[in-house]
Amino acid sequence: MSSIDDKSSKVTPVGDPTTGFFILLFRSAFNVKEGAVDALHRLPTSALALLLLFLLTFNGLSIFSVRVSPPLAMISSDMIRPSTEAMHVVRADDPLPVVMTHTRLPFHLKGESPSLPGRNLSFYRSKSARRRRRFSRKITLLPTFPAAQAKGRFSARMKGFLGNSSCKGKFFMTWISSLDSFGDREAFAVESLFSSHPAACLVIVSHSMDSTEGTQILRPFTEKGFKATAISPDFAYLFKNTPAQLWFSRLVKGSVDPGEVPLGQNLSNLLRLSLLYKYGGVYLDTDVVVLRSLTRLRNVIGAQTVDGRTGNWSRLNNAVLAFDKGHPLLYKFIEEFALTFDGSKWGHNGPYLVSRVVGRVNRRDGLNFTVVPPPAFYPVDWSRVQSLFKGPRGQLHSKWLLDKYRHISRESYAVHLWNRQSRRMRIEKDSVMDRILWEHCVFCTRKVDESL
Repeated sequence: MSSIDDKSSKVTPVGDPTTGFFILLFRSAFNVKEGAVDALHRLPTSALALLLLFLLTFNGLSIFSVRVSPPLAMISSDMIRPSTEAMHVVRADDPLPVVMTHTRLPFHLKGESPSLPGRNLSFYRSKSARRRRRFSRKITLLPTFPAAQAKGRFSARMKGFLGNSSCKGKFFMTWISSLDSFGDREAFAVESLFSSHPAACLVIVSHSMDSTEGTQILRPFTEKGFKATAISPDFAYLFKNTPAQLWFSRLVKGSVDPGEVPLGQNLSNLLRLSLLYKYGGVYLDTDVVVLRSLTRLRNVIGAQTVDGRTGNWSRLNNAVLAFDKGHPLLYKFIEEFALTFDGSKWGHNGPYLVSRVVGRVNRRDGLNFTVVPPPAFYPVDWSRVQSLFKGPRGQLHSKWLLDKYRHISRESYAVHLWNRQSRRMRIEKDSVMDRILWEHCVFCTRKVDESL
């Protein structure tokens, strides 16, 4: 026997108590579900999002929280002993190092299956951690003297070369690149230096240049009587008793993230500061053409740009530095490098660093130094450097180029060529650079290479 529900057009059997119980239970469950859905619709959007986030997080933890425990017989005390290794993190806004210790997870014993087949453990490490590990392997490949010969060799060679009484001015360059990349432009930077300082002593601090091939590059200068040499750096010696000592030690151990900027560039930024702090003298980038004597400059740094409204410098640069040995401003530069190092920001450890430090000091600090205006070393900004390489496009432009050359010759000690922007530019005939090259060369009988 059955009855027909006209509203639902469904046939519901009656007379069977079990069937009726299940129908009642189903309807109750359906009503609860409708009520839950209706309640969710009534929730504010933010509360609903929070609830969903909680459910997703709980679900993720339940999926990825896998604990694999070896048999008790295989557990040794080494597996549960906390590691003594620490990772040091130094941030620009927090100069004090933050130490985070990590517990070493037990390795799988030979013959065991890994917990997640097909996965390498490095897959789970952060990008910066992997980069630090890669660098800790690469830093050992930097050319160094054998341990038995390294001690004292750098200092002895520097003392023997710079101790020459005939040196009329100490100059330094750094070259932390391959020998093949030391080309005509770099050679002309050396040439221009000796054109203005024939009795100066130049040390190119470089591993690659301190070689038989490097000696061949410098031979034309030494055969002409100029005092130039290349010496491999001893970083530990140069950084000793400075804030860079601990930083470099941590770098070698892989505790410092070298970042995305080429490490050689950042090491050069630190190396020039340490060389001047240890020996005093003048540092020059290898894309700086010297126009006249720099020996009278003492404790000088150059402004790259100035504020047109105030006339005050707005950015400094470290391509040319002239400082006395042990100058306190150099120490502040080195300290800033060690405390705020960031290997992923171009210029952060170079031009921006010296700008930050000088911007913080004042006359009350007792620091005796001078900031010279842009024409001294940076007469042309990097964004307009191509104007130095272009030849005349007409009579009016030809006159402008001649006036520009005369102005630079009169006002500037040196010209920074901004190699990053100009290295692919060719020197055109009668350009400013063409005139500078012929005016400041020492091997002028050779044919000018227009690709310089």
